[in-house]
Amino acid sequence: MDISGSPFTLLLRVRFCECDAQKVVFNSKYGEYADVAMTEFLRATVGGYAKLLAVGIDTQVVRLTTDFKSPARFDDVLAISVHTSTIGNTSFILAMEMKHHPTGRLVGTTNVTYVMVTASEHQKMRVPEDIRELLTKGAPGTVVNQAGQVSQEPVKTPTPPASATTTAG
Repeated sequence: MDISGSPFTLLLRVRFCECDAQKVVFNSKYGEYADVAMTEFLRATVGGYAKLLAVGIDTQVVRLTTDFKSPARFDDVLAISVHTSTIGNTSFILAMEMKHHPTGRLVGTTNVTYVMVTASEHQKMRVPEDIRELLTKGAPGTVVNQAGQVSQEPVKTPTPPASATTTAG
């Protein structure tokens, strides 16, 4: 599954503790996967959740829906793509597709509606224009790998220039 040029993508490996007695990911875990994907999407688009809090902005989930298409199992790698599908006056919706990586088999789709609130009082507020622009732009082509995949490329250690070496004296 080629994910280059796609929307923001999080690669996440299914852990054993996330599976149920049926040996598939327990349904509530998909909400957690969506939350991790949102956190990484915000890091890539607006500089991170902490940056929002630092300027007095927070978000609250008011709706989360997941449509299941096929099972995910222990040790599967999920490619979770995220893009902003809608931005209203005070809310925005992130649309996510969870696919088995590398086959591309659709596991499920999730839509999460967030409302912007003040960080101190949790009062609803308008989506600031700069945040609106960043969410609209998204982070196409960005891939965050939390799957623990190991590259097969050898690690090359740079050789320091001769002027950087010292001799004991």
